[in-house]
Amino acid sequence: MAGDALNDPLIITRAIHFAATAITTGTLVFQALVAEPALHPGEAVATAVRRQILRVAWIGLAVTAASGAIWILLEAAAMSGLPFSAAITGAVLSTVVNETQFGLVFEIRVGLAILLAVCLVYHRLPSARWLALASALGLVAAIAWTGHAGSTLGEKGLWHLTADALHLIASAAWTGGLVPFALLLAAARRYPSEAWARLARDATQRFSTLGIASVTTVLGSGIVNAWILVGSVNGLITTQYGRLLMLKMALFVIMVAFAAVNRLWLTPRLTLAAGSAAQLEALRWLTRNSLIEIALALMIFAIVGLLGTLHPAIHLLGT
Repeated sequence: MAGDALNDPLIITRAIHFAATAITTGTLVFQALVAEPALHPGEAVATAVRRQILRVAWIGLAVTAASGAIWILLEAAAMSGLPFSAAITGAVLSTVVNETQFGLVFEIRVGLAILLAVCLVYHRLPSARWLALASALGLVAAIAWTGHAGSTLGEKGLWHLTADALHLIASAAWTGGLVPFALLLAAARRYPSEAWARLARDATQRFSTLGIASVTTVLGSGIVNAWILVGSVNGLITTQYGRLLMLKMALFVIMVAFAAVNRLWLTPRLTLAAGSAAQLEALRWLTRNSLIEIALALMIFAIVGLLGTLHPAIHLLGT
């Protein structure tokens, strides 16, 4: 079947798109809530960090746009039931874009992506930075309407959409923010100075606070999503959807464990003298742990890409 042949590319494309959107959004959240409050205007450090953040945001947006374009083509083939080459026609694409919920969400997200790109061009303006952040949050939250939450009916559907949108935003803030955070830590270790040491210390403390808020939101919204889509312990254990969800939760717990080590053990060591062996060692371990968290997050995105193509456990159990 055409749908079966397209399933693997669709899973991979969804995973890449989710990861890229999360990195784009998380980078801008990191800039607004972590980097900017910790920067001192006029310092060379501030210029370097802003340039780095802008570069990551542009790369993330470019990958988001490219994977999004591939996603709509694959969805058109899947929805039409035609082979990929036969489905990529103006008539089929027009029908998918204009007459399906997925197409409407796609159009809205294209508009948000364009607005975000314009804001990044004028990133020196504070108003443009805040509008870019709002566009990015909308870009990631709108993904909720492309998955299972978008097809849940009634009052439960409103709860599901709200929980899923919050889940996506919180996940992006934490996992996406890890990328500019790791780059900042690596730069602080590469250029040992009082300015970089102060920035690394302040940014780490702020990102840790952001992480706690994000983890709490991810956990709460995840419980709501699991209750709606799985419904029982039996659904977790006996279905492929449930077992994949448990794997996702296990990876999430490991990420939280690394974050706890960062906050409780390594962050206090950043208050040591700039350039000291102990302080540089703490920076090295923080960078290493952040990279491990990024790798775990990418695994989670791969699982999410697969979960969206499966029937929820509660449907299979008929409860």
